[in-house]
Amino acid sequence: MSEQLPRSPYDSIRGLVYFLRMLDKIRIHAAGELPESYHEQLGDGLDGRCVRFLGVAYDEVKARVLAGESDEAVLDWCLAHGRKPNEEEIDVWSNFMKKRGWRDDGRERVEFRIKESGLEARAAEIATMFDYIDIDEGRTPPDFSKWEPPRLAA
Repeated sequence: MSEQLPRSPYDSIRGLVYFLRMLDKIRIHAAGELPESYHEQLGDGLDGRCVRFLGVAYDEVKARVLAGESDEAVLDWCLAHGRKPNEEEIDVWSNFMKKRGWRDDGRERVEFRIKESGLEARAAEIATMFDYIDIDEGRTPPDFSKWEPPRLAA
């Protein structure tokens, strides 16, 4: 069996990050090509955060994806049947998700995943859970270091 990885969690549709990754995971799993280590978190974890933000059930999203609907059509359905976040709410949620694990209570999980994956040598490159996912899957995450505030010399 060949394995395929979903796209980056940073990839977005109409400003909404992670959603496309979740849809990829559904399609790749249905094709029997999603690595086993991803199966336990399908519909849970970050997938769960995404569907809860949209106010829809994961199983309903999954059914639409497996029916062959496009990414756009699935998102349109979510926005029509869920909580209808406006552009500002999507921006706030997406920016929160992009920074999850950086200076918040998600850091412990990021550090656990770094050790679990044997990526300690690259820990300095991993500020967030999204960074961890990209590096773990062989991608280079975006460089957000330019957004770091300047530090005063000690």
